[in-house]
Amino acid sequence: MNQGLSGIPFSFLLTLLTFTGVIAQTFQNEALEQGYWQEGDTAYFVFSEKHYQIGTPEQVVVTGSFRNWDGDMSDIQWQLKPVSKQTWALPLANPNLLKIPARAEFKFRINDGQWLEPPQLAPNQNGGNLVFMHDVVPPSLKAELRRPRTIWAEIDGQERSLNPKDYKLTDGQGQEIAIASILPNTRTQTLITPADSLDLRRVYFLEIRETGLKTHCSYDGWFRDVYSNKTLGAEIDPKGRTTSFRVFAPRATGMKLYLYRSAGDQEAYKVVQMQRDKDGVWEAIFQENLKGVYYDFTVHGPKDPGNFFYETHPVHISDPYARVSLDSWGKCRVWEKTKPAPPLEGGRPPMESVIAYEVHLQDFTNQLPVSDDLKGTIPAMVMPGLKNQQGKPVGFDHLLELGINVVHLMPMQEFLHWPDEDWKASFGQDPFMVKHEINQENYQWGYRTTHAFAVESRFAQKGTEPGAQRDQFRDLVAAFHEKGIAVIIDIVPNHTGENMDGQEVLFNFNALDKQYYYRTRNFEHIGAFGNEVKTENRPMVQRWLIDQCRHWIEEFGIDGFRIDLAGQIDQQTLIALRKALGEDIIIYGEPWIGSNDPAYEANSDWDWYKADAPITFFQDDARNAFKGPVSNPSDKRTDRGYAGGDPTQKEKAKLGLINGFPEDKTPLSGINYLDIHDNWALADRFARVNWDGRYGVDEDRFKIAALLLFTSQGPIVLHGGTEIMRSKGLAELKETLKETQKGIKVYLHGKRDTYNMRAANQFVWDNVGLSSQSPESYADYDNMFRFWQGLIHLRRSEAGAIFRNTEALPSTYYQWIETENPRQLGYIIHDKLMVLLNVDEKPNTFPALAFPEGNWRLIGNNTAVNHTLGVSDGTWSELPGGDAYDIPLAPASFKMWIKE
Repeated sequence: MNQGLSGIPFSFLLTLLTFTGVIAQTFQNEALEQGYWQEGDTAYFVFSEKHYQIGTPEQVVVTGSFRNWDGDMSDIQWQLKPVSKQTWALPLANPNLLKIPARAEFKFRINDGQWLEPPQLAPNQNGGNLVFMHDVVPPSLKAELRRPRTIWAEIDGQERSLNPKDYKLTDGQGQEIAIASILPNTRTQTLITPADSLDLRRVYFLEIRETGLKTHCSYDGWFRDVYSNKTLGAEIDPKGRTTSFRVFAPRATGMKLYLYRSAGDQEAYKVVQMQRDKDGVWEAIFQENLKGVYYDFTVHGPKDPGNFFYETHPVHISDPYARVSLDSWGKCRVWEKTKPAPPLEGGRPPMESVIAYEVHLQDFTNQLPVSDDLKGTIPAMVMPGLKNQQGKPVGFDHLLELGINVVHLMPMQEFLHWPDEDWKASFGQDPFMVKHEINQENYQWGYRTTHAFAVESRFAQKGTEPGAQRDQFRDLVAAFHEKGIAVIIDIVPNHTGENMDGQEVLFNFNALDKQYYYRTRNFEHIGAFGNEVKTENRPMVQRWLIDQCRHWIEEFGIDGFRIDLAGQIDQQTLIALRKALGEDIIIYGEPWIGSNDPAYEANSDWDWYKADAPITFFQDDARNAFKGPVSNPSDKRTDRGYAGGDPTQKEKAKLGLINGFPEDKTPLSGINYLDIHDNWALADRFARVNWDGRYGVDEDRFKIAALLLFTSQGPIVLHGGTEIMRSKGLAELKETLKETQKGIKVYLHGKRDTYNMRAANQFVWDNVGLSSQSPESYADYDNMFRFWQGLIHLRRSEAGAIFRNTEALPSTYYQWIETENPRQLGYIIHDKLMVLLNVDEKPNTFPALAFPEGNWRLIGNNTAVNHTLGVSDGTWSELPGGDAYDIPLAPASFKMWIKE
């Protein structure tokens, strides 16, 4: 085959570069729309600037399941090269689809790591990803152990033999086992009977000799039938007389429990051989109250491939159901049940009323005027009476004054921090790490849970004993409840902290049974974030998710959950969770980034996206329309949504207002938002210079974005601090890689994802109350706070009932007011509220605008929102209905009236 530019076959280049002729045009469109092409033994990834509408990128990289979603942008073997105007391509040798298998999922990343969502017209998109060879069914072999003499095989894409000699069955040590018979069931299902009984706990491989196809005999057939209702973890009975320890490990052959009198003890004062019941639960029961005792386990089993039992990995592990964990790495501690906070008077806010405020406890409390033992802790979050140097309420009182009705706490479950000793030795004097205040500890947002039932150790008030954080968190919930604010927490059940940053750690699930708790391929973890917890075909993992949610409700009194990357939790489990917790529990989550397991993605009963979401999902389409996509912005005219003046986003902004995107069955289908923790801060996107909101914000457009959000239907969530224009401007616009002395790679993503950069995320409380007249201020923080406060009060008021709908809206609910200028938009909501927007850079007029009957009072403009007192604006403050007016609007401005 002739070779062209950069080693790309000439025929492919000719097709890409030729725009005449039906065949060439068809080839070009198909390849560019789907993002790939397979020609002979070569796979091509093809990227079209035109289809993605992102301008000319500096670099384009492809990643996907075939790379285990590796995000390294510097790996040249995955970098595409320009082959024509607006077209990039990467050829890869792919004989027999070995390197890039059929139905592999992939995505493109550009510049410094920006992820690109598939083009809307891509025929091969699935769950927010693209699919390679999406219409091909490759030859495949799957096998399941069911019983000691039963293996069910699934053989597809090839002719099936019924001769036992054409198959080979071996154990994990390579010993061949005779096959007695092969019997067909369906076209693809086949019953294979071994000549001798198998030990279901061991590893076996099935191979088709002629084709060489080989697979591990999975435990799905056995595991999907194993279930126990027994209470797991360390449990003190209600009368305080007995203490039970129970752990689920179905393939283990033995398990030992070690009890310690103190956290630092190296030798246990008692070692107990636990007993296994018929359902794989190991247990030990003591006729005494062991509150305060420390404990851990060793779990034993065969030395087969993929196992992490003590025989090959001699470490002590912790309890996945522990109420108290010592910073993930240490022992667990026996603790009694926590008595929950009193419930909200009047009940939890219904979903349609939710105005949630997402906040990270450490970010919120680090700069509060409290003693050092309270900074970054749970008690500081709810300490009343705090004021900044302007004398303005900060912290807890700031939230009360703002008026939100739900506080959404980022992860509170025990999560992974890399050990302080290695961290300080590696980065204590590193200038970059010092600048970002991460030279002394591995600061994290917490999306790497290690113990789902334990409250994060490092959030406890300093100097209090291990376990005290449980009462402290309960008291936090009680404090918010007393003020009428619901509390929800961010949970991360889609992956755990055992495989982060390229490090495989044995905290619990890995050692208890990696093959039970996780999705794996060839015994290795899969997943964009180190691993994927397996909820499908694993009833006890499904139960683990439901149990942890019930635990936080029953022992702390919380009101709901935001589920991280919920798209990796199977649909049936989320349906079961929703039903188990009750209809009044608030639940929403992220639908994007599906599983790296093709079987999961191919099963419509497991895989889901927005159209068939079992929970309320983050509505990114409305976000993009209102203020622009999450990608790093480069052009203020096109990267800040309709609020930024992009006329192409007008129609989508209208859909966002009415929850009218195709997946929005009702206003409760999605939750609208502008920015969130792992996106750019809104202040930086609307920054006046250098995308850094610390030095000034385009406050008029910032307010228009807020107005669009607050006049949309259904629940909304705010990124904490946006009301005071919190900026992450300290973070760079690039990714930085560091490495500890023990070889732990630390990825610092910069402004697009500041999950481990403390200084950039902190609430600068001294900004509260500063006005544009303050000599030390670049922005009118005080006015912006009052503006958002006004929007919240409107939305929660009786007048705000027009936003609190549960059923799909009639087409007349929003009446649109159009002009010839696409940068102008007006709308009347349910004949009760009128909004006029001008997102243009120049003044415009709504000519001869007929106001409906009634008295219309101005309640909002760029200066303020006040639905009770109204807003003074000369001629436009009070307008009788039934007349027509020419309404002028300044550049980037709005007016809002309410009908009295």
